[in-house]
This record gives sequence, C-alpha cells and structure tokens, in this order.
Amino acid sequence: MDLFIKLALLVVFFGVMIYVGLYSRRHATDVNGFVLGGRSVGPWLTAFAYGTSYFSAVVFVGYAGQFGWKYGIATTWAGIANALLGSLAAWVVLGRRTRIMTQHLDSATMPQFFEKRFGSKSLKIVASAIIFIFLIPYTASLYNGLSRLFAMAFNIDYAVCVIVMAVLTGVYVIAGGYMATAINDFIQGIIMLFGICAVIVAVLRSQGGFLAALDGLARVQDVAVSETPGVFASFFGPDPLNLLGVMILTSLGTWGLPQMVQKFYAITNEGAISKGTIISTFFALVVAGGSYFLGGFGRLFTEQIGVTEAGTPVGGFDAVVPAMLSGLPTILIAIVVVLVMSASMSTLSSLVLASSSTLTLDFLKDLRKGKMEEKSQLFTMRALIVVFIAISVVIAIIQYRSNVTFIAQLMGVSWGALAGAFLAPFLYGLYWKRTTAPACWVSFLFSTVVMLLNMLVRGSFPVLLQSPINAGAFCMLAGLVIVPVVSALTKAPDRARVERIFSCYERKVTVPARDSIGDE
Repeated sequence: MDLFIKLALLVVFFGVMIYVGLYSRRHATDVNGFVLGGRSVGPWLTAFAYGTSYFSAVVFVGYAGQFGWKYGIATTWAGIANALLGSLAAWVVLGRRTRIMTQHLDSATMPQFFEKRFGSKSLKIVASAIIFIFLIPYTASLYNGLSRLFAMAFNIDYAVCVIVMAVLTGVYVIAGGYMATAINDFIQGIIMLFGICAVIVAVLRSQGGFLAALDGLARVQDVAVSETPGVFASFFGPDPLNLLGVMILTSLGTWGLPQMVQKFYAITNEGAISKGTIISTFFALVVAGGSYFLGGFGRLFTEQIGVTEAGTPVGGFDAVVPAMLSGLPTILIAIVVVLVMSASMSTLSSLVLASSSTLTLDFLKDLRKGKMEEKSQLFTMRALIVVFIAISVVIAIIQYRSNVTFIAQLMGVSWGALAGAFLAPFLYGLYWKRTTAPACWVSFLFSTVVMLLNMLVRGSFPVLLQSPINAGAFCMLAGLVIVPVVSALTKAPDRARVERIFSCYERKVTVPARDSIGDE
C-alpha cells in the first residue's frame, strides 16, 4: 500500500508535466516563442520560474545537508541571503533594465547581449563556449540528490530514476519550450512551498518540537570544529567567515547565471516586474530558508547517519537529509520525493533550454552566416536538448557508479566559473556606458582560469580559497573591481553607438492620467 501511494503521486505528477508540455505547443511555433515565451510571461509564472530554477535538489539535499552539518542552525542565514540578495536585489537591480535593453537590442540569450552591447561577435562565441562547458556538468549534478531519496523510498536503481526524470523533462521542454517550462515551474513551485513546510514541521515534531530540537542542537559538541559549547545552535555558528562565502556564492551568483537572468528577458511588462519581485522573494525565503533551516538540525540524527573518525557523516553529506526524512510517514516521504523531483526537473529544464538556445543562436547560426531558417533553428534547439540531456545522464551515471572525483569537482566549480565570468560584465553593461569589451574579456578569462585551477591544483591556493565555494565568491567580487578598472584603462567605446543603445531607457511613453501623478 505504501509503495502504491508513492507511485500514484509520481504518476499524477508526471502526467501533469507532460500535459502542460503538449498544451504549450502553440506558444513554441517560432524562436521567440520557444526561447522567451513571446516575451509575454506574467509575474507569477516568471517569479516561480526564477525560484524553481534557483533551487534544485542540490540545495535541498546537498547544500542543506553539508552546510547544516558544518554550521548548524546558523546556515539559515544562507537562505535569508538567497531571498534578499539572490532574489529581491536581483529583481530590483536587474529586472527592469534587463527586460528593456534586451528587447531594444533584440537579444534572446546572454551571449547575444554581450555581442550587441559591446559590438563583438567574438565575445558572443566565447560566452557561448563557457556556458556550454560549464552548464553540462552543472546539469548532471542535479541528479545527485535523487539517488539516496529514491533508494530510501523505492529501492529503484539510480540509473532508472535518472533516465525517467530526464526523458520526461525532455518531452515537455521539447514540446512547449519556455512557456511549458514556466507553467510547470509554477506547479512544481507550489509543490516545493507546501512540501518544505510540511517536512520541517514533521522533522521538528520527531525531535519534540522546535524548542526541544534547538536545545538538543545546543548540546551537540564537536571539538574538531569548535570548543565553544552550543555553537551549532548559535547565531553565527562555528565558522562565520566560510558561511559568508556560502552566502555570497549562492546569492550573488544568480546575477550572472544565464539561465537565471534570461527569466527577465521574457516578463511581460513593468507591473509584472514589481509583482514578480515580491513573489520571488517570498518563494526564496520559504524554500531556501526552509531547506537550510531544516539542514541545520542534521546533527540531531547522528544515530541514524553515523559519523566517521574525521567527524563527517557516514556516506557523505548527501546522506544527512535523507536520514532525517527516513522516519517520516509514507505520505510525507512521497511528497518529499515529488518535491525533490520538482526541484530537479525545473532546474534541469531551465538549464537545457539555456544551453540549446545559446549554442544554436550564438554559435551554429553564425557558422551558417545567419542563413539558418527559423524552422531549422527550432529543430536544432530541440535536437540539442536531447543531446544535452543525454550527456548529463551519462555523466551522472558514470559519477554515481565509479565515483569519478574529477567530474564531481567540475560540478562544484561550474557555478563559480559562470557567475564569476558573466556577473560584472552584464551588470556594468546594463548601467555604465563606459564599460568596454576588453574589460569583459578579462572578466571571462580571470574567472574561468581561477576556477579551473582551483579544481586542478587546489592545494596551491591560499587556505581560504581552496574551497570552490570561496573561490567562486572571490571571482564574482573580483569581477566587480576588474571590469571598471580595465574599462577605465582601455579605449572608451564609440559614444554615438552607446548612446543609441542606452536610448531605450529614455524612451517617452504616453500613459493615462490615472497611471501618472505629477504637475499639470
């Protein structure tokens, strides 16, 4: 009976996803519709698409377990930072200007933005190469959090789980493009919101309630981490400096990730941006804050998990959250499985759509000197979605069965490399007319080289930067300094051309008096 309940929920969930994909086919008949939903996506769909692309099984299972174990309840600060910096500030700073300028430049991808904003086709090609190289392993990492949950709930082989999830995601993305992804993200987001709340309540009740769980956490002591009593239940935890690195990477990183920024391209109007800002921030506060808050109590479950001589969980940090959930009622375990599937499928769909559109529009189309018909572009993007998903499945299965550490390291490096390379050039490109193409080149080169070296010769880095998380945060902050400095030292861009680009922000619009309050 228990297995029937779990399977029934999964079947219903998958059925809805496929139906939405088929329903959304009418929005995916041209490139603009397939990639951006015709730039007519409302605030709720855009906000949920942003949030569900942001938070995957990597956060709920991997990061929550790892950082909750290391920092205790203080890891909740990472979720709060995700909401305030990764969502609220990102929407306020980037949302409106991204939507206006990308439409003005007729750019559908981040590499296209770099080409048209800075007048360099080479920038577009290199940006698309960076996205292709680093999004594939990041895509493969989405499957990691599923293995232990499915083993706990179904005893199903990991390969079967990965293939089923990948195929179903591919079907609805190929059929309906961005609109299918956005609608399914909304449905998956609702599941994530209610699922996180239900799981937190159930886990805390299993420990006697919130106050009892907090008291139990205060009694946990690991002298290898800190000799301070009650440090895992304290405000800033045992290692606030490294916790700050987590907060910066997982929050500021969204500002430079192509699959995140592209959500602003598609939103319908200014009012939708204002509403979407509020919705997205609330979603992040509940989902990210809830995930990290839950992970903060992981050390209360050491009897179920087991601890190695090094003080780490038996089976790795990915074993923490599944162990916390293993004693829940059947219906809640089923909800958790659907929750993690939702988180992974929503992010997977966003990544493969960003990868396929970037490679098609920014690389293959140029090889044919712009003579690629719209039907050919659509076909190529759909074919590449199949290729990307297949590659990510193969990487995920190889890593799981052979424990290839190189692949695992590359997954950890990918977020820092992408956000470090793109964040500063994109942000300054929206706001500062003096930003130059050479500054973009230096930012691209600096972050990708630093993150690759961090993966290959990590021991040679300063102690603080040996962590890929801290190295990624460093690259993002360094880019914010590198771009203005290099821009000031290099030749200014053509003034007339830049003025034409920024004229989109000065465009005069006539509105009814009821929509504008001012002097007569």
